[in-house]
Amino acid sequence: MTLLFLVVIIWSSIFQISTEEVGVITRFGKYVRQVEPGLNFKIPLAEDVYKVPVERQQKIEFGFRTDNPGIDTQYRESSSTKDESLMLTGDLNLAEVQWVVQYRVDDAYKNLFKVRNPQSTLRIISEAAMRQIVGDRTVNEVLTVGRTEIASELQLLIQEICREYSMGLKIEQVVLQDVNPPEPVKAAFNAVNEAQQEKETLINQAKSEYNKVIPKARGQAEETIQQAEGYAAERVNNADGEAARFTALYNEFIKAPEVTKRRIYLETMSNVIPKIGNVVITDQKGNSVLPLLQMQMNKKTVNNEN
Repeated sequence: MTLLFLVVIIWSSIFQISTEEVGVITRFGKYVRQVEPGLNFKIPLAEDVYKVPVERQQKIEFGFRTDNPGIDTQYRESSSTKDESLMLTGDLNLAEVQWVVQYRVDDAYKNLFKVRNPQSTLRIISEAAMRQIVGDRTVNEVLTVGRTEIASELQLLIQEICREYSMGLKIEQVVLQDVNPPEPVKAAFNAVNEAQQEKETLINQAKSEYNKVIPKARGQAEETIQQAEGYAAERVNNADGEAARFTALYNEFIKAPEVTKRRIYLETMSNVIPKIGNVVITDQKGNSVLPLLQMQMNKKTVNNEN
């Protein structure tokens, strides 16, 4: 009998903690120590062990429940989950928000002894925080562009409250599973979303046409301005050159007026005479004019007869 009693005592003093857990030891209900994974010992009948999964990621679902997890996961919704997910937005509209809070225990002592039923408390905290955040936004923000921001803000708010309550929990992620308008008004919301998408499409098309036409017009305008500036520079340079040439001629004319006059006269005549056709040059008496004129008249007559 004594041997059997010793075996029972020894057996009840040995326990094992798995790799994802820690063991919290209490002696007559008072916390005394914490043990790591592996084989451990405790005082029989005086000490109790609480195994806390500190490495296991846990989750709480809102607005739905997972029935059969796996590749083909099945979800379930009920009247109670509908009450969780139905939210009032800041512009007094309704939205159904389904989300998941993923967490793990990072302080086994606080999780066991600081808060009664920490998982239920976390559920209440998460729902209250979500209603607060959604209530500060419009329904369009909740349904479309604000989802990522809502998830991030919700994670920070839940973590802050858990820290204030000393719950010993670390919120690792908040995932918005689905956000929809209530079923009775879903068709109207879809119509509004389609109109907004069409609006965005038309705006993008208009911007595309704008980007095609405006840069081309600006380029043409710039080209025209550069051509005008080039033409203006050419005319100014030509005018400057002509003015410089005239000034140089005038300076030479002042030095020798008669020579300059004669040179200008000769240059002008050399340009004019080739353009006026047949020219007859005679002396003052004109003795040789008639034969020359007669010959030219005869040539004209022969040409006309032919």
